[in-house]
Amino acid sequence: MPSPPQTRNRSRGGGLGLSALVRRRLGIGLLQVLGVTLVTFCVVAVVPGDPAAANLGQTALGDPTIVRAFDHEYGLDRPLVVQYGLYVWHLLHGNLGQSQLTQRSVATDLAQYFPATLELALAAIVVASVLGVALGTVAAFFHNRLPDRLVRFFSLAGISVPNFWLGLIVFYLFFYKLRWLPGTGRLSPELNPPPTVTGMYTVDSLLAGNWTDLADSLRHLVLPAAVLGTYTLSLITRFSRVSVLDVLGQEYVLAAVGKGLPTRTVVLRHVLRPALLQIVTIAGLAFGSLLSGAVLVEQVFSWPGLGQYAYRSATSLNLPGVTGVCILIAVVYIFVNLAADIVYVLIDPRLASQ
Repeated sequence: MPSPPQTRNRSRGGGLGLSALVRRRLGIGLLQVLGVTLVTFCVVAVVPGDPAAANLGQTALGDPTIVRAFDHEYGLDRPLVVQYGLYVWHLLHGNLGQSQLTQRSVATDLAQYFPATLELALAAIVVASVLGVALGTVAAFFHNRLPDRLVRFFSLAGISVPNFWLGLIVFYLFFYKLRWLPGTGRLSPELNPPPTVTGMYTVDSLLAGNWTDLADSLRHLVLPAAVLGTYTLSLITRFSRVSVLDVLGQEYVLAAVGKGLPTRTVVLRHVLRPALLQIVTIAGLAFGSLLSGAVLVEQVFSWPGLGQYAYRSATSLNLPGVTGVCILIAVVYIFVNLAADIVYVLIDPRLASQ
């Protein structure tokens, strides 16, 4: 039997709404990426310092011929407007430029360093989201009682503690003193990395069926992911608590409780679904922040990721490297926000037309 006209039209409208939403977000995202390139280029250009001095060293710097050759090779002898125009032109053709730091293409550098940071951020956001929603829901159901007070206390502490200080404490306690977990690197020196598919050791080890590498890479991932995800866990916990509390006061939830429905049914069907809208927003923004804010954590645990590459590029005035990192983070933000919008529509299809 064909569906009623109203239902059929509503279904079409929802699909068109989602498609239009994706196109609109992608269009805005392209403009945002262009803005990121302009701002980053201008900021790096006005920073005091000489890229030739930062990359060549004092010996080569004393030879004007070498300095002129360096400036000409990287286009530093041209006006800034021309430099930026050439950079955008190359960017439109998929060329991020050549790194002055590694003497390789920036795209090659990002392909090497980004998977390590992505693996770290994914581990942090998954654990933080699952535990944060669970703890926030428990706190809301035990409002103003002991579990709620404990959750609020530890979530406030997690938000207040700086990442670098927590990283040093965790490194000293669990690696240096107790020797429970490895503290540096992604894999033990005696092991060979798995064949590269995604660049993430845990995923590649799983795909290759190498259980030794999988177990070892997971052990190396525990400490940096825990430190990186602490702030996000606390943030999601507090937002989950507020969202669930707001939903618990709704009449339809009170009616479901009054009917004697099991607590599990009330939570999964009537509470979490509407509460997830705000939680998805926070989780999406937090994931982008984890990628861009992993510099200190990677320094503490010697994690060879994008944060270390960005730090070394900034200190050596490696303009193509710094701009490449900023573009990559901007693109990740755009796709994460797009994914969050799609999840909104899956949770509540009425949002597709808004």
